[in-house]
Amino acid sequence: MTPHTASITLTVPGPHPKTPWGKTANVLRFVADSIGFTRQLFQTYGSMVSLHYGGGTNVYSSLAHCPGTVFVYGPEFVRQVATQHEIYYKHPLSGRLYRRKDQSARTEPLQHFVVGLFGVNSDRHRQHRQLMMPAFHRQQIEQYRDDIVAIAQSTLDGLTVGETCDISQVMRLLTMRVATKTLFGEDIGERGGSIGQLLQDTLSIMGSPSMSFLPFDLPGLPYRRFLDYIAQLDDAMREMIAHKRAVGGRSRDVLSLLLQARDEELGTGLTEDEVLGHAGVIFAAGHETSSNALTWTLFLLSQHPKIAADLLDELTSVLQGDAPTVAQLAQLPLLERVVKESMRVLSPVPWNARVTSQPTELGGYALPQGTEVFVSITQTHHMPELYPDPEAFQPQRWETITPTAYEYNPFSAGPRLCIGAGFAMMEIKLVLAMLIQRYRLEYVPQVNIERVGTIVMSPKHGMPMRVHPPDQQWTQGVGGVRGNIRDMVNLPA
Repeated sequence: MTPHTASITLTVPGPHPKTPWGKTANVLRFVADSIGFTRQLFQTYGSMVSLHYGGGTNVYSSLAHCPGTVFVYGPEFVRQVATQHEIYYKHPLSGRLYRRKDQSARTEPLQHFVVGLFGVNSDRHRQHRQLMMPAFHRQQIEQYRDDIVAIAQSTLDGLTVGETCDISQVMRLLTMRVATKTLFGEDIGERGGSIGQLLQDTLSIMGSPSMSFLPFDLPGLPYRRFLDYIAQLDDAMREMIAHKRAVGGRSRDVLSLLLQARDEELGTGLTEDEVLGHAGVIFAAGHETSSNALTWTLFLLSQHPKIAADLLDELTSVLQGDAPTVAQLAQLPLLERVVKESMRVLSPVPWNARVTSQPTELGGYALPQGTEVFVSITQTHHMPELYPDPEAFQPQRWETITPTAYEYNPFSAGPRLCIGAGFAMMEIKLVLAMLIQRYRLEYVPQVNIERVGTIVMSPKHGMPMRVHPPDQQWTQGVGGVRGNIRDMVNLPA
């Protein structure tokens, strides 16, 4: 960083707490409810706001020096940040923990843990993405259809009519099984399943607030368990990679395809550490996003009986109770609209986070190098100028609207459009089509539905639902929802 860039002060409008703890308090408020807190900031300061006037905050950046944090929303900001690839960099999902990668042998796995495409930029990003594309080609994705259907069928067989379950946990387990099967080639209970569970445990503990405030490798602290987990994960993944190299190119799972990938001109492939980084990111970003999209969609259908009834009619008329083929998914327009509208009103990924690689200008304000820029997907999706009555769950709006990639971007946009978007949409639609034909899920108001999360938005206390046969009793369980989810979507009283 040059003296010039270090001297620039962040002048974007924002709150200016008077106490020394004000910056930390604002970071904690953002972590606790990023959507609710920033909605207040946007209402007060406009579509571009800083977490703390003058800067000095650090939420996501893995750089040693972070001038501050800025939040923006709206299609023009989405376009600028998403398309200016050389200015707005991505950083590893491990965030500030990434700085510790060189501290000791214990922290060495942080050099690649959940780095992947999030940790490479410019030419390296383009090269890595090109190497990964064969694993996410449409024809390759469609080959996973049978695995998804088999795992969904197994999951649905485990539900019991008349019992109440936390559907968010059910969907998380289902998508974790799909991720381990398609990524590693093995389902839960086999070697791939144990790695999937270890990945899930590691990601869960990584989100603990104490990880940031008590990052000490001492007995009893989450940071010690986190380092233990990533060490176990590193050993298990390297063993699996060695096995796949030994058997050659017979497998068609994503990990095998990444190991086989070669640059057409140079003949070079991904290093083992790079493969490890990509595998962790694909698992984390893939199954968490899909599980939350499924959970929120099932919740919305439980509160909109007419839409749920119409969707079952469409599914039954086309599928006759069977799981859809890939070709049949194109014959289910209401299913497509329901998923799109669900991901608009309750976006599973609320933010697109970047860090400026050089001094730049955004919205008329100078941003120093290293500034965190969080683009609000959620707030953009709730702009009344783009979506009239934005808090209404109205799948029929998609019959007449065709928003640009900057107005509707649940999978981001530009050069960093989610590489697994096609896979995720196929998985979500397959699971919904199978579940809705077999069961009616009745919302049970046992807990407040409180949103939580910055990387993904999930229900903090779960999503309790009672399992019924498809008995058409759609009005049962409608209403009675408590919690801050009501700030985001219109629901019956």
